[in-house]
Amino acid sequence: MPRGLFITLEGLDGSGKTTQIKRLAAWLQRRSLDPIVTRQPGGTATGDRIRALLLDSRSTGLAPMTEMALMFADRAQAIAEIIEPALVAGRLVLCDRFTDSTEAYQGGGRELGSQLILDMHRLICGDLQPDLTLLLLPSLSICLERARRRNVRVAAQTGKDENRFEQEEEAFYQRVWRKYREIAAREPQRVVLIEGNLTIDEVHEQIAEAVAERLITAGHTH
Repeated sequence: MPRGLFITLEGLDGSGKTTQIKRLAAWLQRRSLDPIVTRQPGGTATGDRIRALLLDSRSTGLAPMTEMALMFADRAQAIAEIIEPALVAGRLVLCDRFTDSTEAYQGGGRELGSQLILDMHRLICGDLQPDLTLLLLPSLSICLERARRRNVRVAAQTGKDENRFEQEEEAFYQRVWRKYREIAAREPQRVVLIEGNLTIDEVHEQIAEAVAERLITAGHTH
């Protein structure tokens, strides 16, 4: 059986990833491709516990190395439990965030640097690389405004506080944003950069085009 296809969506909080991953999953389902959709941190029972710790704004004083190690603990579990078995079974996996997020947020934002993250990825994740990464990069100001608005709404509706990262200074997010651009420039074969303040439909069109092309080259079209 041919190996499945691993597609990741990346971007700052508020970049529109959650909306676009839902639309992409529906687009794939209409083409008789039934994707497995997951997210990081989270997606497994262990991962959801790690996510709660990482994103809760009451988790004060987490050292950058602790934060990075928790991200990789979550990722190792997701690979073992969800991603690798699905790929072996020939399935298509859509994942909201992967190691690019850790490189951008902890490598860039927390200034741990890229090399440490890439070394950890080789050691802990067996250097598993996505076949395609869709990087959504609207302007920084739009991302921050959307993310903060969403978190206030979610907290009011569910009582869940996942606002720890949004409390960072703008300089932190500028470093994250720059690191994402750096990753895209370094890996143009894997990363499709979708930038600018586009409508939801315009972003979806670019995503669908990139995915359709990759499906053809991977022989996954029906």
